[in-house]
Amino acid sequence: MLTLRSLRDLDWTLLILTLALCGIGTLQIYSATQSTDQSDRWWKQVLYICAGLLVFYLVSQIDYHTLVGQSPLMYIIFGFVLVLLLVLSKVVLGAKRWVSLGAGFKLQPSEFMKLILILLVARFISELKSDSLDLRNLFKLSALILVPFALVGLQPDLGTALCYLPILGVGVLLAGMTRQQAFAILIILMLVLPIGWFVLKDYQKARITSFLDPASDPQGSGYQVIQSKIAVGSGGMWGLGVTRGMQIQLRFLPFAHTDFIFAAFAEEHGFVGVVTVLGLYFLLLMQILQNAQTAPDRAGTAICMGVGALMLFHVLENAGMVAGLMPVAGIPLPLMSYGGSSILSFFLMLGLVNNVRLRRFLQ
Repeated sequence: MLTLRSLRDLDWTLLILTLALCGIGTLQIYSATQSTDQSDRWWKQVLYICAGLLVFYLVSQIDYHTLVGQSPLMYIIFGFVLVLLLVLSKVVLGAKRWVSLGAGFKLQPSEFMKLILILLVARFISELKSDSLDLRNLFKLSALILVPFALVGLQPDLGTALCYLPILGVGVLLAGMTRQQAFAILIILMLVLPIGWFVLKDYQKARITSFLDPASDPQGSGYQVIQSKIAVGSGGMWGLGVTRGMQIQLRFLPFAHTDFIFAAFAEEHGFVGVVTVLGLYFLLLMQILQNAQTAPDRAGTAICMGVGALMLFHVLENAGMVAGLMPVAGIPLPLMSYGGSSILSFFLMLGLVNNVRLRRFLQ
């Protein structure tokens, strides 16, 4: 159990930055959903955050080495759950992603697979007996990531599946990738990407083409990007104020409390608010990186770097998406977008980072 000393050694900077982003997100969810049939979303988000604090505390109780050791079992269990979703789950919003918990609450297993993959990669790296990654281990590591990538892609949920790739990237880099391997991966990607185009659903292809030219289909696939850019631009320097965003309150901006919450925030809080939020994310990432640098072993470093890479990918993709610089991929903004699975998974991951920090003092 955590003692008074370990409570003192908690990464309070990490926790305060996390709660600051959660608070800003909850305020924006309230603003984006007021006077709608989703007006209860903000207090549900508060419940998710409280649950997140609980799992943050609980995951800090367990030595991360124990969790790393159990990662293969968790990988098998959640892999089986992903298969069951494809076979038995009902289609909701065009995909088989969620497990219903009743009372309007749902969980998305693919979100928690991110955490399991981080633990699995940490185990893989800690068990390597060399400082460089041979071809056999490279394929083994890639296969561990690509199996859930394929299962989630089939739901279909390409956005979440893409989030697994930064974890693979960090794992390969920390394991010691050679120049020859990097070149081989580049060649494989150049060959696979054109083939992957034919695997995509029509709406996924439309998202990519509308990213390149939103005006080609302003009432269809380009609508979200166009409305998002209008919202971002209309915020100006200081924003229009809470609950005063025209794109939000007139319901022109879709998914203003989930995927496009950053655009909604930009309209109501302007350039100053955007810089403030991005600054908070930067400080949070730097705190995660500091914990990676001071981790007691390779597994701890891999955990922190995996969490940092995943969060950075989420922020860059979401912020780029709402500004029209990246394709729309349905990737939430960490700690701010509405959603219990996303909130809980990120609190679990940040709890792991805190766990790594605590082991420096408790060992």
